[in-house]
Amino acid sequence: MPQQVFIKVVGFTDVERHALNTLFRLSEDRPTSYSLWTTESAAAPQLVLLDGQSYEARVEAESPYNASIKQVWVGDEAPDGTWRSFPRPLAWPDVVEAIDEIYVGNPDLSFDLDLGDNGPDTVPPDQVPEPPPVRRALIACPDLGERLYLRAKLALHHLTVADEAENAAQALELMRDRQYVLALVDLGLPGGEGWAFVNRLANGSPRIPHVIAMKQGPNIAERLRGWFANVDGFLPKPPDPEKLHELLARVN
Repeated sequence: MPQQVFIKVVGFTDVERHALNTLFRLSEDRPTSYSLWTTESAAAPQLVLLDGQSYEARVEAESPYNASIKQVWVGDEAPDGTWRSFPRPLAWPDVVEAIDEIYVGNPDLSFDLDLGDNGPDTVPPDQVPEPPPVRRALIACPDLGERLYLRAKLALHHLTVADEAENAAQALELMRDRQYVLALVDLGLPGGEGWAFVNRLANGSPRIPHVIAMKQGPNIAERLRGWFANVDGFLPKPPDPEKLHELLARVN
């Protein structure tokens, strides 16, 4: 009976993800196929691939939600409990063959994937499907400790790619080249001029679909102003974990 296995991928470069997506595509002709897990997938992930060079991957590895899921670590210093680990330089066929040990038993998929040449055993570039877009978040906050805390919480809500800015100029520079689905913005961000900057993120071009403002003890007038500015909500400072969970669940 055909079996589809969903695999969650955290971290990795665009080139590495492109190669992995190609291998997943090649597996579609087998009784057991592999697919990249997203929040829209039909089932929960059965395995997670973690990039040891990614901060989000280490957060994911330590998450209690993944206690029952096998984890494959790529890089050095694999966390305790990791099922398998692979060093860099990375060979994706070796990783997929290891996964076959779980779901296939006797691996029957032979790979010869050379990312440098378009040899006879590789998929031509125009036939390689594009990987799904990365859901990226922006954390604009001057406090390093708060940025790290917010990054960890975002990862638990499957927003595993986040950029940090400690002032408005850095945030705007990041926005020139990247598209964000969510921004967490401190109203006291240096150079941001408070609401003017938040309004620019929520209603400018490019527009960030979801913006959460952060402020210590916002009053009713500020909450009303946030509503008119299309802000999804207020997060008190220091961040309240329950309120943050509620806001992220609403926009995720």
